[in-house]
Amino acid sequence: MKGLLVYLKDYKKESILGPLFKLLEASFELIVPLVVASMIDVGIENGDKGYVIRMCLLMAALGLTGLISSVTAQFFAAKAAVGFATKLRHALFAHIQSLSFSNMDQQGTSTLITRMTSDINQLQSGVNMVLRLFLRSPFIVFGAMIMAFTVDVKAALIFMVVIPLLSIVVFGILLISIPMFGKVQNYLDQVLGTTRENLTGVRVIRAFGNEQEEIDKFDEQTDTLKQMQMVAAKISALMNPVTYIIINGGLMILIYTGAVRVEMGILTQGQVVALVNYMSQILVELVKLANLIITVTKAVACGNRVADVFQIQGGMAEYNQSFTEKERILAEGEKGTVTFEGVSMKYYEGGEEALTDITFHAAQGETIGVIGGTGSGKTSLVHLIPRFYDVEKGSVKVDGVDVRDYALTALRDKIGIVMQKAVLFKGTIRENLLWGNQNASDEELWQALKMAQAEEFVVNKNGKLDAVVEQEGRNLSGGQKQRLSIARALVKKPEILILDDSASALDYATDAKLRKAIKEMPGDTTVFIVSQRASSLMHADRIIVLDDGNIAGIGTHQQLLESCEIYQEIYYSQFEKRDQA
Repeated sequence: MKGLLVYLKDYKKESILGPLFKLLEASFELIVPLVVASMIDVGIENGDKGYVIRMCLLMAALGLTGLISSVTAQFFAAKAAVGFATKLRHALFAHIQSLSFSNMDQQGTSTLITRMTSDINQLQSGVNMVLRLFLRSPFIVFGAMIMAFTVDVKAALIFMVVIPLLSIVVFGILLISIPMFGKVQNYLDQVLGTTRENLTGVRVIRAFGNEQEEIDKFDEQTDTLKQMQMVAAKISALMNPVTYIIINGGLMILIYTGAVRVEMGILTQGQVVALVNYMSQILVELVKLANLIITVTKAVACGNRVADVFQIQGGMAEYNQSFTEKERILAEGEKGTVTFEGVSMKYYEGGEEALTDITFHAAQGETIGVIGGTGSGKTSLVHLIPRFYDVEKGSVKVDGVDVRDYALTALRDKIGIVMQKAVLFKGTIRENLLWGNQNASDEELWQALKMAQAEEFVVNKNGKLDAVVEQEGRNLSGGQKQRLSIARALVKKPEILILDDSASALDYATDAKLRKAIKEMPGDTTVFIVSQRASSLMHADRIIVLDDGNIAGIGTHQQLLESCEIYQEIYYSQFEKRDQA
């Protein structure tokens, strides 16, 4: 949590002026009971209306000055809090962008969204409240006690008993409630995860008629969250009544003591009123302090959760961002080559190997097919090329240089990849395609669309390249989204093109046209095609067959059909009827 305060460094002036103006307001507030006492003991006692009016005007002036100070303090506190939250949110987003796929897999999307939004909002409220009240409330409490001693020492001893009792209550509740609010925020992640899962998978839920089961599951989770929040809130809610009991008890003793001392002639009536006012001020400020502590408790819990994200080390450390001259010549001489040398990888430390001892070499311009059963490691293999994950053993080389020796941007500039799930962003078709190359001309965009077999449906859309794409491409079919994703990668004109099962929503005819267009595209692009369809890979220069993370065979379609049992199983399961015919 302390590490996050660095984002307040650009708001030092506001962070100092805010509390200072609050202290100025508090100082005027502490003078008011003395003015009231003087009005009673001098003006009212002597029937001096002029004196009473002057004291009333003085109180109005103090109130107005205090109001101006309070508004000024609020302005500086709000500016600092909002600026702090903005810088923190930017830094957190940038850090999340630097995390590896493995880090993202472990954390989960819903957790990161909660920490980017709800947790930082709580931190913003906490910073605002602290700057406004953290110094003001204790200043009023102890200032009122000191002022009470200037009025009457014996009566002021009551304050010496009341304030420690109140401190024990406030800080005791604080120590109990902080961990509880942390648990509440963690469980909120789970509820958000369920909500996100339901909203993104609403079609599947309705297709299987599972609405009621999901509603029951959500109700159960929200009820649990409610119970946790109620327990934490009940403990926090104890603060106000307990503080009121202590303060009112102190007031009763103070009024009794004051009455006795007035009767004895030691105190005046105005001084007793001043003491009661000081006790009331303490009550009000401690109620504010209690609310401040509740807010700060939540903010600390949220701040610790945000700090936990910053503690995650991005798995993609760039070990050597500048090549030696020998390596540079090697990288420039070999374009589009990929070499795996004894590669093994794990998704999590201590987990099972997803790939084991993978060795092969892809030359420039080759088309490499990757096939295997579900969970065999096809996607894991191609994700090592752009270094979305790091190898456990061995090395992956692009253009003869280990991928860990590249700057990530330099490495990924060489590679165009189309993921299993087609992801498009809200905007236009043009804006989505320009992700591949910001400087691409319209002619290059249409050329990429033509190769991706997307030209036909784009031409028929209103606006063509400027046709609107809704969030996640909701207004496009699965095949259209896949073809636009392929076009986006082709716009980049990469040295290495990876198609990770990216034609699964296409019919066989369109798939065949796409493969033919990629084969004939200008330049010697090395292509990796991951597919479950044997027909999509039959014409590849070589096919890698994976089985449970191991290479079961490498060769052409004909070679594997003769020698690889797993490839035979996959092929004949898809072409059995045709072969029989």
